[in-house]
Amino acid sequence: MNADPLELQKFSDLAHRWWDPTSEFRPLHEINPLRLEWINARVPLAGKNVVDIGCGGGILAESMAKKGAKVTGIDLSEKALKVADLHSLESGVQVRYELIPAEQLAAREPCSFDIVTCMEMLEHVPDPAAVVQACATLVKPGGHVFFSTINRNPKAYLFAVIGAEYVLRMLPKGTHDYAKFITPAELSQHARSAGLQVDGLKGMTYNPLTQIYSLNQDTDVNYLVACSRPV
Repeated sequence: MNADPLELQKFSDLAHRWWDPTSEFRPLHEINPLRLEWINARVPLAGKNVVDIGCGGGILAESMAKKGAKVTGIDLSEKALKVADLHSLESGVQVRYELIPAEQLAAREPCSFDIVTCMEMLEHVPDPAAVVQACATLVKPGGHVFFSTINRNPKAYLFAVIGAEYVLRMLPKGTHDYAKFITPAELSQHARSAGLQVDGLKGMTYNPLTQIYSLNQDTDVNYLVACSRPV
């Protein structure tokens, strides 16, 4: 299984706090509107069949369902999925959740989804290229795949690890392993090797003074990649 047991345990231990916007998951709550609108602007979600890879507690999955998409969320943390299921019941927003690896779902349901999202997940798995390949297999020809992750360079280490985890304490210490960060060139190569076309790259930055995230052209730390599968 393409997963790090320590990473799974780390997120499982915090799963009960997933929907608390003041918790360790506050950054996810704050960036979610940005990534949701970025996806929806490129491909309107209404009526689309979508799978969210590494959905965790379902923050992005539920927001896409609210836009009118039929959403499946998959993850390898049973506790996170239980939290996602419970929140879905409470909110009344329907999402199908399943405990299954992306590679296994791809083997079972190839070419089944109009949109595949894999956000803030690739930097937590041993073999990100295998996840990218699974995403490419899951999406229909003519469909779209969206990734977000963290660049690997000294600035990213300073901001995403030292700044976020130790100085600003926005994230628990040990949330990220710098060695697992992925450069845009590496992710683009993974995508092309999987048969995807890279359509766009966007940066995401955080201003500690205003405490506001924004999308721009600065891909030095956090970035998003839009891909499509040629017909």
